[in-house]
Amino acid sequence: MSVRLKTRKEHGVPFNVMSSNRKRKILRSALALSVASSLAFGSLPLTAVPVAAQDAPASFADLAQEISPAVVNITTTTTIAANSGRGPMFPQGSPFEELFRDFIDPRGQQPQQPRRSEALGSGFIISEDGYIVTNNHVIENADDIQIEMFSGKTLKAELVGTDQSTDIALLKVQSDEPLPFVPFGDSDHMRVGDWVLAMGNPLGQGFSASSGIVSARNRALSGTYDDYIQTDAAINRGNSGGPLFNMDGEVIGVNTAILSPNGGSIGIGFSMASNVVQKVVDQLREFGETRRGWLGVQIQDVTPDVAEAIGLEQAEGALITDVPEGPAREAGMQAGDIVTSFAGQEVRDTRDLVNRVADAPIGESVPVTVLRDGRTQTLNVTLGRREDAEARAGGGGSATPEQHREGEMLGLNVAPLNPQMAQELGLNPGAEGLAITGVDEMSEAFTKGVRAGDVITEANQQPIRSVGDLETQITAARDAGRRSVLLLIRRDGQPRFVALPIDTQN
Repeated sequence: MSVRLKTRKEHGVPFNVMSSNRKRKILRSALALSVASSLAFGSLPLTAVPVAAQDAPASFADLAQEISPAVVNITTTTTIAANSGRGPMFPQGSPFEELFRDFIDPRGQQPQQPRRSEALGSGFIISEDGYIVTNNHVIENADDIQIEMFSGKTLKAELVGTDQSTDIALLKVQSDEPLPFVPFGDSDHMRVGDWVLAMGNPLGQGFSASSGIVSARNRALSGTYDDYIQTDAAINRGNSGGPLFNMDGEVIGVNTAILSPNGGSIGIGFSMASNVVQKVVDQLREFGETRRGWLGVQIQDVTPDVAEAIGLEQAEGALITDVPEGPAREAGMQAGDIVTSFAGQEVRDTRDLVNRVADAPIGESVPVTVLRDGRTQTLNVTLGRREDAEARAGGGGSATPEQHREGEMLGLNVAPLNPQMAQELGLNPGAEGLAITGVDEMSEAFTKGVRAGDVITEANQQPIRSVGDLETQITAARDAGRRSVLLLIRRDGQPRFVALPIDTQN
């Protein structure tokens, strides 16, 4: 047993202002108690007690002074067409708001001629030759982009490339002399509780710094490649595109969004992690666009009930719900496969797989391990490019139903698809499956989001064309000792797996 000394206060008196005699008495008493306790428990620890947390920085002034020259204000100008119904996008409270009111006639109508709109944001320089990172939404549709340096110097910027998926844009300015810049840090090294410093142009007020901590990591908002650092450092409108620094002066995030009921900072801000941003920036710098790998599948997480229905011990991996025409289909991947490893690395969930595929080289063969029918197998997939595939549509199937019997099971009313029903549901006229015509609102199916208009196309990873097919798969699952049946359900063409219990069916 060891005793931890109080170094700030002892008996209500600050330790650093006590008399020398008083300090010695306290130290002797603590040492004696420590030795006595150690002897009583049969040991005498001689090591110091580790400190659990670091003290707060005495000041951020030195850090702010060092990194400020690389932070920039961004002003964009956009031409608004006459009668477009769209007003200029100024930060709330900006003096530009009042200026804009002068352009509106007394009846509140907008001017009939084209006009110019300005918007404000932030950014930071990443190289001495003038590359600048900001958010895509800061410069989107801009006709003119002006960069204001910390020194007050203004430069015109050209757009190098953008990535809407991560809301990142890369700009370039020309300068007669090398520009101050800041490096990227490793966002994976940041921990909840680490100090951070945000800089930018909040509410159009000019260069400003705010400090806080990392509140959470690996946050996802709505993007496919989201990996946000959450922070309580004050981030407001106008901070978008600005840097989030660690205490070494490295950029570990790009300030992108806030969660707020009133548009102002309430201590919940989000910065896109630097390890995501840096990959995007490198591609924009080299190609002027992003080049992500594309596997060509639709996936969902393996939930505990889905794992039980399939017979898995752990709910891990990425469950494939559909394999349209593309690299995965060519390699032999099937709906119902569970991806457990990609390029030799374990896949924990769908987000993990998406990021690994995006970072993989295009046009190269990658080993992908899948679990199918209780056995693993490795398929070699030659990845395509996601950007080239996003505009393509997959689809179809053909055949006609062989049975027309309707049924009620699992809390669902189902009927075989016919061409007219398929057309009403926006499906291919030859589509096969069971249309869900009603859902018991007290059933597990309703709780899990199954609704009338959904279509069951598979059960236990077997195609379903009739009510009899579904009954057969329910019986097979019960005979195998499983408590649920795994259904592949499509809504508006989008597939997802749902596990429904069979031990409580009517």
